[in-house]
Amino acid sequence: MSEQQQTEVIVVGAGPTGLLLAGDLAEAGVRVLVLEKRGAAISNLSRAFAVHARTLEVLDARGLTDDLFALGGSRLGELFLFGSAKVKLSGLDSRFPYVLMTPQYHVERVLRERAEAAGVEFRFDCKVTGVDQADGRVTVRTEDGDHCATYVVGTDGVRSSVREAVGIPFPGEAVLESMMLADAELDAPPAHSPAVGSAGGAFCFIADFGDGTWRVIAWNAADQRSEDAPVTTAEIRTALKLAFGTDFGMHEPRWSSRFHADERQAPTYRARNVFLAGDAAHCHSPAGGMGMNTGLQDAANLSWKLAAVLRGADAALLDTYEGERHPVGEAVLRTSGRIIRVAANKSKVAKVVRGAVLGTAMRFDAVQHKVTGQISGIDVRYGHGHGEHPLTGTRAADVALADGSRLYEALRGGRFVVLDGTEPTGALDAATAEPDGLTRVVRPDGYIGWAGTDDPAAVRDYLDTHAGKH
Repeated sequence: MSEQQQTEVIVVGAGPTGLLLAGDLAEAGVRVLVLEKRGAAISNLSRAFAVHARTLEVLDARGLTDDLFALGGSRLGELFLFGSAKVKLSGLDSRFPYVLMTPQYHVERVLRERAEAAGVEFRFDCKVTGVDQADGRVTVRTEDGDHCATYVVGTDGVRSSVREAVGIPFPGEAVLESMMLADAELDAPPAHSPAVGSAGGAFCFIADFGDGTWRVIAWNAADQRSEDAPVTTAEIRTALKLAFGTDFGMHEPRWSSRFHADERQAPTYRARNVFLAGDAAHCHSPAGGMGMNTGLQDAANLSWKLAAVLRGADAALLDTYEGERHPVGEAVLRTSGRIIRVAANKSKVAKVVRGAVLGTAMRFDAVQHKVTGQISGIDVRYGHGHGEHPLTGTRAADVALADGSRLYEALRGGRFVVLDGTEPTGALDAATAEPDGLTRVVRPDGYIGWAGTDDPAAVRDYLDTHAGKH
């Protein structure tokens, strides 16, 4: 067959979002082509560094957490924000009650290896120059020729060629200019990681990768330079001294870069058969470390829907991608924006009030639950329609099954799992989950798609509409 006949989905961009999406599709039997403008080597430079609990659950449902942990990193059960404000991730209702601090390239490595093993085809050094749609097919134009598929997903970052080619705007604004990133060793590291400091018109964030390297994010209101100006060690040390009173004995960075933090979101994530995910759909400040995580969860939401529709499920299923993920993107922009604006506030009075108020508020369980749920992604839920059970759209917690496996192990391979809580000998192990008279259909992304009293016909109808021919 020709390439046009073979390829069902083209993914543009081989960052974490694109790699997860491509791997999911390939494991579901979909023919996938990934186009990437960079070379084939996985970069040892990393912008993202935090893998939150919900993302670890997503990776667990693909059998990848052990591989990621083996590459190194530090697991933090507490985050310290602005001195006395402590976020206690250790209380999360998850197998992963912490944030894993590890470079983005570690995440990319395990996702690339999985995608390659599943049969994903990669074209590197391949720059997209245009996108055309006609007769239910999408043609992606590149400098090396045309590539056609039924669906295309742009996961090609904030300067997405796919988004621009299909005419989807990307409104928003720059929150902070001239922010600096660097990875370096510290002779006298802070007592807690990550550490956040804000004083003297400077804001800095420091996090331990667990291998002797520390990620430093720094901003100094009094020293704003153009984005193409090289970052100097002196600039970073000055910002650290202003924010913390010390530069922690920072060595010459292994690498550094300058960027501006934007808050932008595409008003729609879809143009006919072309979709956007990850930074191509939304971007925000690095505060909270939610960017890569949000993109990976975009991919987990979209992948099973594309696979199902390609295998005969109702095409209207694809409309739910934007409906479910766009509000999540909005919420992440709000949360990240609040954190960065509070951190960058130069008023000394505001800083004193901030520390006192946040420190007190975080002592209340309800506040802790809300903050940890938002940052970790554990509390994300998708709205349910009129007449649907209240559990519909909520995250399914990992549980032990009657055969000794776990729910998230059963989800591997992009499967739906029906949990029968009506009989002690059903799919749930009575020792770990009390029968409650409810049947739950868990989607491949780990969210409950249908719930209700035992109704085999309703379950079959749901699967016929949502699962396709698996």
